[in-house]
Amino acid sequence: MTYSGSVGQTFKHHELGLSDSQVIEMYTMMQMARVFDERCMLLQRAGKINFHVSGIGQEAAQVGAAFALDREQDYFLPYYRDYGFVLSVGMTLRELMLSVFAKAEDPNSGGRQMPGHFGSKKLRIVTGSSPVTTQVPHAVGLALAAKMKKKPFVSFVTFGDGSSNQGDFHEGCNFAGVHNLPVIFMCENNRYAISTPFHKQSAGKISDRALGYGFPGVEVDGNDVLEVYRVVKEARERAMRGEGPTLIDALTYRISPHSTSDNDLAYRTKEEVDEHRSKDGILFFKQYLMDCGIWDEEQNQALLKQLREQLDDATSYGDKASFPAPEDTLLHVYADSEGQGGQ
Repeated sequence: MTYSGSVGQTFKHHELGLSDSQVIEMYTMMQMARVFDERCMLLQRAGKINFHVSGIGQEAAQVGAAFALDREQDYFLPYYRDYGFVLSVGMTLRELMLSVFAKAEDPNSGGRQMPGHFGSKKLRIVTGSSPVTTQVPHAVGLALAAKMKKKPFVSFVTFGDGSSNQGDFHEGCNFAGVHNLPVIFMCENNRYAISTPFHKQSAGKISDRALGYGFPGVEVDGNDVLEVYRVVKEARERAMRGEGPTLIDALTYRISPHSTSDNDLAYRTKEEVDEHRSKDGILFFKQYLMDCGIWDEEQNQALLKQLREQLDDATSYGDKASFPAPEDTLLHVYADSEGQGGQ
C-alpha cells in the first residue's frame, strides 16, 4: 500500500468521490473500533467481563466496506469481529459495552449472547448466531427477497477465511449465483482459522472460488481502507444493476489473539505478528491523511483523547447497568399465540 502527493493535488479519496470530512470520519471509526477492542481486552484481564473476541488489525476492511454501502437501505450480516463495521453503520460505544457486560439494555440480544453477536432492527443488522457461517445463507435469503419484491437494497455479509471452507458458504454462493442475487460476500481473510494458518486449510485463492458459481471474485488489500471502499462500492453498483453477487477476499491480518481464551504465540511467532503490526491499516491511513494535508499529530491526539473519554463513559454505563432478570429468560424465545413474540 503506497500513498503519495502534496497539498493541493487531487488525492485518491477525491477520485473515489469522498470528501475530506468523510475520510476523517472513516479514520475516526477505525480508531474508535481499535480503542474499544483494546479496552475490552483489558476488561477481560481485569476480571470485569468474561470473554472477548478481538478484531484488532481488521478495522480498515470493516470501515471501508461500511462506508461503501447504503446505511438507509441495505441489510448487514456482520461476523463476530466486526466492531468497526457496526460502529460505522450506527451502533454506539454504549450499546457495544452493554453487550460486552451482558446487560439487559443490550440492543443486540438483551444480554443473552456472547459479545460480537450483533443485531439491530433499527440499523438493519440481522441477528447472528453462534455457529460460524450461518449468516451466509441468511444473507442470500435476504437478497432473494430483494429480488422477488423488487426492493432496492443489497445484503452484505462478512466472514473469516475459516468460514469460507464451511458448507454454508458454498451453498450460499451457489444459490446466489444460480439466482443472480444482489448479495456481496466479503471474506475478512486474517490468515488464521483460530490456530490453523491459511495455507493449511485452503488451497488457492478464496476469490477464485467465485468463478465456480458464475460471478466475479475480487482480491483486495484489506489493510487499505480506500481500496476496500472502492471494490465494495463497485460490487454494490453491480448488484443494483441486476448483475448479481460478488465475492471479495479482503487480505488482512489479526494482530491480536483469536480471543481472550487464546495463546496465539503457541502457533505463530512474535516476529510474524510484529511484521504485520508494521502494516497496520490505521497507521497507513493516518499517514495518508497527513500527506493530504488534512490531518496532523495534534488533531490525532485530540481525537484519541475524545474517544477515550467516550469509552470511559460507555464502560461506566455498561458496568453499572442491570443484568437481565431471571424471570425474563424465555422472553423473545417463543412466539405467543397472538404473535407478539412473548413467552
